[in-house]
Amino acid sequence: MADMRIGGLASGMDTDQIIKDLMKAERIPLDKLEQKKQYLEWQRDDYRDMNKMMFNFSNLIFDGVMKQGTYTQKTISVSDPSVVSVKNINSTTDFSGTLEVGNLAKSATTISGVTGITDSSKTIKDLMGHTGTQKINIKSILKDGTLDPKGTSIEFDPEKETLNSLITKINQQTGVSVFFDEKSQKFSFTAKNSGDAAGNDIVLSDETGTFFDSLQLTDSNFSGVRQEGVNATFTYNGLTTTRPSNTFTINGFELTLKNESTGPVTFTSAPDTDKILEKIVKFVDEYNKLIEKVNGEVNEKKYRDFQPLTAEQKESMEEKEIELWEEKSHSGTLRNDSVLTSGLNKMRTDMYTPISGGTSGVDQLAQIGIKTSSNYLDRGKLIIDESKLKEAISKDPNAIYEIFAKDGATSNEQGIARRLRDTLKDTMDSIEQKAGKASSTNNTFTLGRLLNNMDSQMDRFEDRLIQVEDRYWRQFTAMEKAIQRSNEQSMFLMNQFGG
Repeated sequence: MADMRIGGLASGMDTDQIIKDLMKAERIPLDKLEQKKQYLEWQRDDYRDMNKMMFNFSNLIFDGVMKQGTYTQKTISVSDPSVVSVKNINSTTDFSGTLEVGNLAKSATTISGVTGITDSSKTIKDLMGHTGTQKINIKSILKDGTLDPKGTSIEFDPEKETLNSLITKINQQTGVSVFFDEKSQKFSFTAKNSGDAAGNDIVLSDETGTFFDSLQLTDSNFSGVRQEGVNATFTYNGLTTTRPSNTFTINGFELTLKNESTGPVTFTSAPDTDKILEKIVKFVDEYNKLIEKVNGEVNEKKYRDFQPLTAEQKESMEEKEIELWEEKSHSGTLRNDSVLTSGLNKMRTDMYTPISGGTSGVDQLAQIGIKTSSNYLDRGKLIIDESKLKEAISKDPNAIYEIFAKDGATSNEQGIARRLRDTLKDTMDSIEQKAGKASSTNNTFTLGRLLNNMDSQMDRFEDRLIQVEDRYWRQFTAMEKAIQRSNEQSMFLMNQFGG
């Protein structure tokens, strides 16, 4: 509980209000420190906002114009899509060809005889009488068309394992898909990979116990039907060959066979100009937003007459007045900042410096339809001639990739995107030294150390204000006592003369 002080009983003065007014004057240096602290916090947050924007732009560069996959996007035409579909995977050049499909690849299937089982929800012991730990092994065809030499083993307890739960394990852990039909009382095992393994494409065996043997599915005791896998047969550009799967890759593009053909099917590719253009336009738009933001911050006007408001000042103002005031007091926190100015100038240099050591003959953005705005108010923004850029993309996407993402030992040999990311990283590192990041502690960056120092000054000043206020109260209390003694003496004298 705070001390209760009552003054002015002898003098009649409002001592409490007088001391409050005196303390207002004493608090002026502390208010200035609080305003300076608020400004530093705004500055720190504005630096961090700039870093976040640069970080996002750097990621956009990496995921967009720096990726080779951006420039290998293609539009593909197929004369008969019902026979084959074609998709580019990593081919950097256009491709075309003819294809005739002799037959499709098929998966091997093993079907059991009638098992007599009608309820797959029961345990294997109840269905087949097995006891003790059982271990089965399943070999099936691999993606490369060969039989898995080792197979997959599954161990189970027949007294706890139901047929349904064992089927689930086989489907999840092995290279076959199992289906049990209670109506026909038969099992169907189908290899997950298609193709002919030049022999048994599915091998079912018992390592311990007699589970498969009881179903007459082992090589030594088989009563069902086997359908061997078949390789796909096709003729590509006059060469007849096979594949174990209906989906395979040739020269960086993927073919998926759908049906047998009655004649040659042709396919051709061309750069997907629109998708490549979309990535480049996005890069230019985000670059323009970034330099607009940086230019706005370093050239923003600073209103020195509008200092951050103290809590007491806000109490006497309307909400709209506070908003307008703080808009001006917050302005110019990064005005003429050397780190941002240097980073901006370096980014402009990165964009316009020709790329040396290229193989395409394209070494500047202007050659592909990207140049600087002629309006000086745009402060270095880029503009795109879309028709010229589309023409350059159609002509040689690899040249566009090189101008953005070429690697090199020096900055002059690197593509624009690589240069920009290096510049952004250096700038962000410098900003982080000044303003840290959200997870940083104050003593690890410049503004944080200033804020810590300011907090210490404010704490010391608060202690001093308490002492000053106590001194004022002591002085006024001494005055009250003197007045009281004077009043008492006056009364005594009056009583003496009056008596």
